[in-house]
Amino acid sequence: MANTKSAIKAARKTARLTTRNKAAKTRLKTLHKKLLTAEKAGKPEDIKSAASAYVSAMDKATKSGVVHKNAAARAKSHVAKFVFAK
Repeated sequence: MANTKSAIKAARKTARLTTRNKAAKTRLKTLHKKLLTAEKAGKPEDIKSAASAYVSAMDKATKSGVVHKNAAARAKSHVAKFVFAK
């Protein structure tokens, strides 16, 4: 258990940020699964809307520091393959 005031505050902060990060990552995984299901269904309008939602959530996660910017760029690049596949 934390003994100093700064360590107690750090423990509180860690708990708060952990829940935020977990929620963001869970949302990203859910949106990715929706994108994959839309891709299997083969409907272009569903794929575009799912990709848009995923990219938006990825940008928000990157902005808040949950996902590294290069990891987000790589994920968005993979999504582009779904959208622009012929």
